[in-house]
Amino acid sequence: MNDQELSEEKVMTCIAAYQQGSIQALEELVTLTRQPVYAYALRLTASPHGAEELFQETWLKAIRNLEQFRGGRFLSWLFRITHNLHIDLVRRHKDTVSLHAPAAGSEATLEACLADPKPGPEAQAAAADGVARIHSAVDQLPADQKMVFLMRTEGDLTFREIAATLNISINTALARMQYALTKLRRELAAEE
Repeated sequence: MNDQELSEEKVMTCIAAYQQGSIQALEELVTLTRQPVYAYALRLTASPHGAEELFQETWLKAIRNLEQFRGGRFLSWLFRITHNLHIDLVRRHKDTVSLHAPAAGSEATLEACLADPKPGPEAQAAAADGVARIHSAVDQLPADQKMVFLMRTEGDLTFREIAATLNISINTALARMQYALTKLRRELAAEE
């Protein structure tokens, strides 16, 4: 987050100013939320280009629906939009291919044609860096656990906000975080 605090009062003031025609108020909101929303989008898409597109789509949708924001944590509302847009994107581009189906022009299955999942020398060198190891382990989490983990760590959302954003119970959010942490500890310990 930037040095400035993204308080509810500041958000509502900026929204009201934007609705009165102040483009600077909107720019201020975008600037204040850029780092956490972009970081969340980057972790979801694993691509700077994809993250930038998701960030822009989030703000386009947010601008169109600003009148629906009724107060509360603005960042949580933006994360919810980002989350939903990402799900829509994944659904639109979801190709269903069986790993047990024969590969094109071969009798071998796609599973047999896949490269060895073990990291090569370059990946092993990058994994030596603690941050790279953690990011890699986070990427391997199941999607539901990964989203809770990223919202908590990247977005600094409370479990109540995470639960509301993902439309799950607080206990489910807490359980997913616990499962994610357990898997991360196990994965990182196995690499040492």
